[in-house]
Amino acid sequence: MQIGIAQINPTVGDIPGNQQLIIEAAYAMRAQQVDIVLFPELSLTGYPPEDLVCRPAFQQGVDAAVEQIRTRITGITLVIGCPGVRDGQRYNLAIVIRDGQIVAEYRKRNLPNYGVFDEQRYFQAGTETTTFTQQGKTFGLAICEDLWHTEPACDIATAGADWILSLHASPYYQGKSAEREAQISTLAERHQLSIAYANQVGGQDELVFDGRSFVADKQGNIIQRCPAFSTTETVFDAEPQKPPLLGLAKVVCTPDDGIGVCYQALVSGTRDYVRKNGFSRVVLGLSGGIDSALTLAIAVDAFGAEQVQAILLPSCYTAGISNQDAVAQAEVMQVAYHSLPIEPAMQAFETILAPVFAGLAPDVTEENIQARSRGVILMAISNKTGAMLLTTGNKSELAVGYATLYGDMNGGFAPLKDVPKMQVYALARWRNQSAPVIPQRVIDRPPSAELRPNQQDSDSLPDYVILDAIVAYYVEQDWSAEQIIATGLDADTVHRITRLIDQNEYKRRQAAPGVKISRRAFGRDRRYPIANSFCN
Repeated sequence: MQIGIAQINPTVGDIPGNQQLIIEAAYAMRAQQVDIVLFPELSLTGYPPEDLVCRPAFQQGVDAAVEQIRTRITGITLVIGCPGVRDGQRYNLAIVIRDGQIVAEYRKRNLPNYGVFDEQRYFQAGTETTTFTQQGKTFGLAICEDLWHTEPACDIATAGADWILSLHASPYYQGKSAEREAQISTLAERHQLSIAYANQVGGQDELVFDGRSFVADKQGNIIQRCPAFSTTETVFDAEPQKPPLLGLAKVVCTPDDGIGVCYQALVSGTRDYVRKNGFSRVVLGLSGGIDSALTLAIAVDAFGAEQVQAILLPSCYTAGISNQDAVAQAEVMQVAYHSLPIEPAMQAFETILAPVFAGLAPDVTEENIQARSRGVILMAISNKTGAMLLTTGNKSELAVGYATLYGDMNGGFAPLKDVPKMQVYALARWRNQSAPVIPQRVIDRPPSAELRPNQQDSDSLPDYVILDAIVAYYVEQDWSAEQIIATGLDADTVHRITRLIDQNEYKRRQAAPGVKISRRAFGRDRRYPIANSFCN
């Protein structure tokens, strides 16, 4: 018996398009003599569909698509995911279709309601174990969160199953793949069940799904693994006679879960967000600094150089080498670019505001006017050309509000939103290993916003090594200021940074979405009130 995993990239809400992906994969696998093909969780709607599932017309579209698949596909068994209303309740379903019949249906039992997940808002939890038989083997069904709990796998084993076929929409964060494989490997060995794990691939809003579907045998060995961030169809034998893939141990890490996979996540998430929102081109401000340099590299890798436009926006405070490095990178990456000095815009704003600002000393307001002048120009180019504006800020800056609302925060998408500053440097170095596209001077120079003479980020912020550590402790691990200070960090610095993080929630609410790559990102992963008097 041959089993297939279809690692597809659905688009949320595109029920006809997702239906076609399922049908095409079914035809392709049937041609390879596959007996059963397993698709990801909610493969017919994309994940997460959120409040779309509450619309009656949406469910009607799902039901019609299931009927189309049921009547069109024969000669192969399909296991697909979709929402469904049963007895007046909505469930997250796995449906088994074979030769025009729905032979089994499973209702997800464990609904995640933490982090980016809020399935209890949309679905009722199932209570029953579901199995089906084919060619003398018994298959149990599970959906994603079910296999992070003990009961579903235990109940499937008790029901006499040989296999668990599990549908997943498991978003990427760094280290997630190793956690998945360890969990599934342990379950497989404990219950003496082979497990096929089918995961979605591609970006959806701030989430990005890495795929990396896999198969564990009854001894917990990983015997098959799909690639990261790639649609693919993988076939394996239900009774493997070969030794474990590459002789891997029972609890394994994927061969590459490091900086290169993180870079793939940023490219994939950016590409899908832009394209799934109907854009084909992007524009960004290229300053000669590290953040915009990395963003440009991601954009070119996502869309191709011909679909990317870089805009240099120098002021009187922009260093000559910044302009030189920006031009050098644009030319190396073969990207169209323009240099549009912002001095006339700054002078115009100063003239307009002169009556109101009379007698007031220059301060950060004038710096923000520079950033907002750039924002106006970039948004104008986006409007005129139909290219989505990518904003270039990173997680460290966003955490403490080291960014200008309606200025450098302008944009439709922020590829580096969840990337701390030190990781920005690591990603830039990694990208340069395959081809040196980012000038080395950009990586080596001290970072600067270049909004006043001789400005450096260190004038306003602690060293980024320290800042990133505080942000990681406070945002990703929910440590208190006192716990962070106990690690040896300076108390005044910790209190200042945690206070800035709290005070700048209002800015983050107005920030562009961006790819989630950490365990806890700003956005739907961390929902703090803006008006908030809690003192930590």
